[in-house]
Amino acid sequence: MRKEALKYQQKHESAQGSTRPTLAVFKFTSCDGCQLNVLNMEDELLTLGEAMDIAYFPEASSRMTPGPYDIVLVEGSITTPEDASRIIEIRNQAKILVTIGACATAGGIQALRNWGNVEAFRQAVYPSPEHILSLSTSTPISEHVRVDYELWGCPIDRYQLLNVLTNLIAGVEPRIPTHSVCLECKRQGQVCVLVAKGLPCLGPVTRTGCGAICPQMGRECYGCFGPAESPSQGPGVPPNTSSLAQQFHQGFQIIPRDMVRRFRGINGYVRPFREESDAWETK
Repeated sequence: MRKEALKYQQKHESAQGSTRPTLAVFKFTSCDGCQLNVLNMEDELLTLGEAMDIAYFPEASSRMTPGPYDIVLVEGSITTPEDASRIIEIRNQAKILVTIGACATAGGIQALRNWGNVEAFRQAVYPSPEHILSLSTSTPISEHVRVDYELWGCPIDRYQLLNVLTNLIAGVEPRIPTHSVCLECKRQGQVCVLVAKGLPCLGPVTRTGCGAICPQMGRECYGCFGPAESPSQGPGVPPNTSSLAQQFHQGFQIIPRDMVRRFRGINGYVRPFREESDAWETK
């Protein structure tokens, strides 16, 4: 994480020679859901448009002003050789780079290919597989270039994004919550579905950001916002997935194969979830 946010003063010119900071949005392999969430900001987006120069956002406008840019949002994972080259070019044009969504931060659901044989998939699916150029893995942006801030989720929470952008514009260091969904449930007064209903909820090891939508509906958390950080151990320390998995196995009689599927989901390739699923695959 970058320790100092951009400090914009009206007397300073941005990358495009304007007094307003420039924003660009780029897409890699993804479903476009996070970009749609940006567009769903509607009124807030109009206000941001007055404070920022939205220079490049193909999903929203045909205007495509070349960089460099002050703030760049990147959606999607790296899955082709072209992606791997293009993200380096984008990083070179960005003062601050923010990854948005599970694909960009963890590889996304397409990272399930990382445990399979991509060549076999290509031969089985495409009539002319020799024309399909892809990498053997789908990886997050951070495995290829330096990332300043990460917004997790599938899709992202638009209010988290709004908070990050307004903080950067104001010269304030964004603070993105990393605590677990459990704390969100407590704040809302939600009944714990793990304790009260015996559901294998990933909330204790998943970071907040969704507003605890699934527990609100009486369902278990599926880990859409990636791994939380351990509050007792400090920032950057992964959650205790092993302890939770043992509870699922011994208390709820979840078999190893289903345990693998539970941790190998939307954010399955991110390290804490990947290592847990790999451990159960050998049992």
